[in-house]
Amino acid sequence: MRCSLKRSLATAFSLCVFLLIMYLASWHHEDLVMNDVQKWAQTVGLHPIATDWTVSSLRMFINATNTLNISYDYLVGSPPLQKKFLTLGLCSVKRMRQDYLLNTLTSIFEQSSEEEMKEMVVVVHLTDPDHKWNSQMALEIARSFPNQLHQRNLVVIHTRLEYYPPLEGLKRNFNDPEDRVRFRSKQNVDYAYLMNFASNLSTYYLMIEDDVRCTKHFLTVIKRNLASQEGTSWVTLEFSKLGYIAKLYRSTDLPRLTRFLMLFYQEMPCDWLFVHFRLLLTQKEEIRFRQSLFQHVGHYSSFQGTLNKLEDEDFEEDFSKIPDNPPADIITDIATFRNSIPSKAYSSVIGYFWGKAPSVGNSFTLIFKKAAPIFRIQIHTGSKEFPESYLHEGLVALGTNKLQTLRPRCANYITIGHFTKGIFDKQNLENSITSDTVCVQILVTNTQSESLIISNISIWIKPKA
Repeated sequence: MRCSLKRSLATAFSLCVFLLIMYLASWHHEDLVMNDVQKWAQTVGLHPIATDWTVSSLRMFINATNTLNISYDYLVGSPPLQKKFLTLGLCSVKRMRQDYLLNTLTSIFEQSSEEEMKEMVVVVHLTDPDHKWNSQMALEIARSFPNQLHQRNLVVIHTRLEYYPPLEGLKRNFNDPEDRVRFRSKQNVDYAYLMNFASNLSTYYLMIEDDVRCTKHFLTVIKRNLASQEGTSWVTLEFSKLGYIAKLYRSTDLPRLTRFLMLFYQEMPCDWLFVHFRLLLTQKEEIRFRQSLFQHVGHYSSFQGTLNKLEDEDFEEDFSKIPDNPPADIITDIATFRNSIPSKAYSSVIGYFWGKAPSVGNSFTLIFKKAAPIFRIQIHTGSKEFPESYLHEGLVALGTNKLQTLRPRCANYITIGHFTKGIFDKQNLENSITSDTVCVQILVTNTQSESLIISNISIWIKPKA
């Protein structure tokens, strides 16, 4: 539902104030003790945002690179002794109909290799007000995952309610009922304290939910996709299209995100707040990868047990179906339409190349940074929105012997097949040429009047023996 103009303007103003405060890091400040943290959390909830702040609350936001001084209860397990590559964080509460937490943890550990587990830690934040349930669930986790706990790959924590801001008498934005406002506001604080705990455990942080299953070797895929974003100033990378599942952050951003959630905890649901956070840090477009690595499996919501059968149709459980796409330069003489640049066809991020109507002899060529033993190529052209913008007639050729000229290219090409209704898919290519592939070329063999969309180029490398 629509909120009032006055409330929208107030929220926008608050967001601007928050961003301004983030740039006041040069102010002198000192560490706050635990009582200051509690007082600050209460103050944020009791007074209008940006009008009656205390000195303590202002200092808290200025000191945006440090974690909040919160005391956590360790229900089971201990943090790793050394900094990891990735932390997976999730919150869990007692559900009215069915719990999924143990199945989610089982999926994480079963779908990860021993080497991958050495690079990650899973943090479970049990946040139910029922201490008996928290203790019982921690006991079940200890019984189910003794090895992961012993190896410090798993830690279960709880934050006492005394650290929470007020959860009653909150603003009813969007005409949500009071119990819904209380639930989503508490959830924002749950996430904030989880991120605060995880901020120094690893280089990257991945938020998931407690009712998901995972792609096999998801960590390897994440590392591969991170490499494709090297040199870009991303804030959030998304490995699922649903809610707040599989959103990746740099751990250095977690202190700011923690404060952001605390400041606006009663304003709106967490997945909306995370979009605002991304926009404030100037990432205008979402960066979501083609294959989702986590699937929502819960049939009943953690809020009042309501039916919730959302599924991600982009989820790919089979690791072998996720392409390698080795780093490559792209050269084409097909004129680009709008802003759909050539790299979007080869990127693992959702998007496509859109070129003007091609003529016979036009080409689209990948030139690998390093020669690769490829065994499968899959290329899709056209789109649902523009079904006629596919490659009507064309072929694919593999090239070797890279020439060191002003315009890089390959000296020799071998044709390996033609497009059929805009699609090319061929496997067992390792014997097609005598040496590793340097170039993959799409060649237009007949002029067409329609534009050309290359929606996805996927390449698989032959695994090492």
